[in-house]
Amino acid sequence: MIADDAEALAVAAALAAEFRTGASIRDAERRLPRAELARLSASGLLAVTVPAQYGGADVRQETLAEIFRLLASADASLAQIPQNHFVYVNVIRRQGSPEQKAFFFDEVLKGRRFGNAQSEAGTRHVQDIRTRLDPRPDGSFLLTGVKHYSTGALFADWIPVLARTEDDELHVAYVPRDAEGVEVVDDWDGMGQRTTASGTVHLDAVPVPADRVVPHHLTFRGPQLHGAVAQLLHAAIDAGIAAGAFAEAADFVRTKSRPWFESGVETAAEDPLLIQRFGELAVRVRASEALLGAAARAVDAARDDLTEESAAEASIAVAAAKVHTSATAVEVAGALFELAGTRSALDSLNLHRHWRDARTHTLHDPARWKIQHIGRYALNGTPPPRHGLL
Repeated sequence: MIADDAEALAVAAALAAEFRTGASIRDAERRLPRAELARLSASGLLAVTVPAQYGGADVRQETLAEIFRLLASADASLAQIPQNHFVYVNVIRRQGSPEQKAFFFDEVLKGRRFGNAQSEAGTRHVQDIRTRLDPRPDGSFLLTGVKHYSTGALFADWIPVLARTEDDELHVAYVPRDAEGVEVVDDWDGMGQRTTASGTVHLDAVPVPADRVVPHHLTFRGPQLHGAVAQLLHAAIDAGIAAGAFAEAADFVRTKSRPWFESGVETAAEDPLLIQRFGELAVRVRASEALLGAAARAVDAARDDLTEESAAEASIAVAAAKVHTSATAVEVAGALFELAGTRSALDSLNLHRHWRDARTHTLHDPARWKIQHIGRYALNGTPPPRHGLL
């Protein structure tokens, strides 16, 4: 059990150092990180957002963002897996009944993991959810649908499923991983984040008791931070990818690269043009981390005093961080090769995993729409929409 923010950060830093060692080989050979996830669960980190009244540390969002940044700097796939875990812990916190909170927070404190079954393929757009919760005479439901990009579901104890009831309202059904009618297929073949196992979940008339269903649609009927919390963790993962790529580039140049003959220096690390480029990228990385911290503090402030204004400020701050961290992750991961030289392109070194992870993860949702909402807010004071992706 983790007691406070300081302990959470110390545990995250130690685990990141441990996970960094095997990250490249796990990616290269697609070794699913079952042992590492067991370590993550046993560490208590997955329970750090459980409210204090239920026995958790209830850490600040600034701390949670830094936890994800640290983990992603070591292994972006491993950091991605629990992102949805924290999102759906937050759903319970926001809309769960007292009985649901007591049950599920206890599960989380025991190290149980939430996965996700949220996205669907072949629909009109990302919010066109066709998975159904059909009522039964006894008040329970039957859950039917197919989900894609289900990060964490393969490793989960509980799979939160986004579905609509007969009145077309959005709910989350919390389903045991081994429930009757649930099939999780490991068919993820993305070029990056290879070990997230973000595959397909088939739901064939899965029985769901009424007390395992949460009315998620109510989240969006007032000021909310659902999207800001989720996007903050995505931004933290991107910032972590950038930091990891930058550190590996610097180490490679210091220890393996040769200086360009025209530079007149003995080592690559003394090359003034390389120094210039490292300086430019360092500014980018620092700026991303500063925006991430500012966004997290805005979310914390809004949680302490949730109003339309504070929720809007938090969403816009997170959007700004996400725009910057997405671009930085891709730029720094690509610049690694520019800085490290020809040898860095060897497939056996697997340095391209940073770029593959950055390029894959930053496709999660388009930065161009975040810029639109930032611009509308800055120019006209238009608050961002409450759709959960901002």
